[in-house]
Amino acid sequence: MRYASIYLIVKDFDKSVEFYEKVLDMKVSATNGKRFAMFNNDGLNICLMNGYYDDENQSQVITKGEYWEIYDNQSEIANNVNTRKVFINLGVEDLKAEYDRIKELGIATQLTAIRFIHVFSPYWYFTFMEPDGNPIEITGGYKEE
Repeated sequence: MRYASIYLIVKDFDKSVEFYEKVLDMKVSATNGKRFAMFNNDGLNICLMNGYYDDENQSQVITKGEYWEIYDNQSEIANNVNTRKVFINLGVEDLKAEYDRIKELGIATQLTAIRFIHVFSPYWYFTFMEPDGNPIEITGGYKEE
């Protein structure tokens, strides 16, 4: 088995694409129209699925097999309350420089300060929310001021 990607079902496709282009500091690697966008970061693919595309473009959708509401109703999934059980963790060399960059972009909601935890090993990080309420944690090298 090989790792393919993690994808997020999003409410506002264009806003999410713009957000991740800024956070990841890269352009989208591939798209399927306004339905799906992929960011290929050295084989670690983070993808965005437009939660409303299939409902709004039913003439383009061909399916086979049984419909499973829990997996296939993407509009409902996009509208569900985000419980934040999955964190997107990104690593950088210079945590302070990345913190300053993210803060300057003005796109991060609920942005924490740079924080520290030590459980088995030391860990510096900061956290913020993306447009659909998925938490993003950025970790990296940091020298305490």
